[in-house]
Amino acid sequence: MHIITKLFCFLSLVGLLAGCGGRESVWVENAAPVGTPASLQYGSFSAGMYGTPDETHRVAVLLPTSGPSAEIGKTIRTGIEAAAMRFAPTGLQINFYDTGATDIVQSIEFALSESPEVIIGPVFAGDARMLRDNKPGRIPALSFTSDATAVGNGVFSVALLPSNTIEAILQEMSTDDVAPFIIIAPDSGSGQIMAGTAKSAAAALGIENIGVIYYTERNTDSIKNAAINASLYTTRSEASMQAKEILSAIVNNEYLTREEKESVTKQLDNINRTDTLGNMPYKSILFLGGGDDTKSLVSFLRYYGVDAKDTKFYGTSMWQDTSLVSDIAMNGAKFATMPDSTEDFTYIHESATGAKPSRMAALGYDTMLVAIGGLYSPTGINTYLSNQSGYNGTSGLFRFRPNGLNERALQIVKLTGGGQTVISRPAQTSFMKPLYSGKTSLNQIATPKAIEQKKINIMDYIDIPERLIKKYGRKNYNEPTESDGLIPIMILENNPQDFTITAEDYKPIPLETVSRTYIDSVEVAE
Repeated sequence: MHIITKLFCFLSLVGLLAGCGGRESVWVENAAPVGTPASLQYGSFSAGMYGTPDETHRVAVLLPTSGPSAEIGKTIRTGIEAAAMRFAPTGLQINFYDTGATDIVQSIEFALSESPEVIIGPVFAGDARMLRDNKPGRIPALSFTSDATAVGNGVFSVALLPSNTIEAILQEMSTDDVAPFIIIAPDSGSGQIMAGTAKSAAAALGIENIGVIYYTERNTDSIKNAAINASLYTTRSEASMQAKEILSAIVNNEYLTREEKESVTKQLDNINRTDTLGNMPYKSILFLGGGDDTKSLVSFLRYYGVDAKDTKFYGTSMWQDTSLVSDIAMNGAKFATMPDSTEDFTYIHESATGAKPSRMAALGYDTMLVAIGGLYSPTGINTYLSNQSGYNGTSGLFRFRPNGLNERALQIVKLTGGGQTVISRPAQTSFMKPLYSGKTSLNQIATPKAIEQKKINIMDYIDIPERLIKKYGRKNYNEPTESDGLIPIMILENNPQDFTITAEDYKPIPLETVSRTYIDSVEVAE
């Protein structure tokens, strides 16, 4: 049996049965001034700092250590055990309850019957809601859910919240000057809320959003349609076709000097290599889905003429540890995530397990240290958790809010087309200056918003002899006109103008059809 498991078999004692009390809310904004965060990873829970170490305190831990989610629970438990082995005072009692083996209601009843002073867990939003609705409000619970709707009544989230990572990446986008931008998000409850959060954060930061496009997760057809809409393919392919027709007509029907013929032929050869013409009305795309869906979207976008060379790609922490980070098509893309684990914790974890720690293990480690610090604090655990100065843990700077949410200082990671590199570590070491605007709405749902396409003037993208502009700059360039002025060919999204070549001797040269295949594994049907 692992030495850590042996230790906790010894520490898992049955607590005294006590009444649970009412569900009164005691979690309010702490009026104390913001100061230096408590250091967790190097802290010492001695009598001088945190009261009497041999005081008896009880912790209940709700994790799925069996069943389909066992790996998640075991990973978190490893971090909890590592923290307890290093810092737990002799009087600390820790009881584990497997939420994967029993009904969550039964697990909660068992845990509460032993009168814990703090609960660590559960992991999933539904379990967190169940705990929130059944425990006394005065007993804090440090849950690993990232669902903002599952916390409150003393249930706090220690996970990285989507609102934090969204606002952090939008701050980076503001610095990069990549507005206007569009949002591509999953068409789900969480996806709509994330898109609403992104729109709200963008408004607070003064970044223009001109489109919101939804897709069904893991649905190839829906992802493809989202890419078509985001690329404005209908408009831009129509513009490309008409540019090819003009250049072809000039080559076949007009007398050209050698230099003119070389120029027009070269343009025709170049434009035949793509199906689209015209610049995008946005500079960047914010993807709010997971790594697999984003990888599919990016491949389809490349097919339809949008790639990371011309349009900047941004994402959230959901890209972390996915195959997307090694995709060459993502070179230059950025996302926000938690800082890497400290060397101190990495050494501890590798010594105990032989492997580098995951972010969930790091969260478990920090959560256990927060619980110990609160239980042995002379001010009491409720005041300790309400400390707006926050904590500096192995997962970086963070603090809890009275409503159960948290704030974390995040780092920005840039993908290199074959890996990733940290380009911006958290600059702030305290909350004396707010990390986030505080103006971002977490309850706003973003409705779909079609991208408004400006007219595409074909003549802005091809270079033909000046003497031919009046003739070929019209929709029906073989017909006489009463005006000598230029009437440029325009294409408008969702309302393409008709384009007809009326010259009797017009014989276009054959145009090559671009043969394209979805970059990874899904073949795109023409």
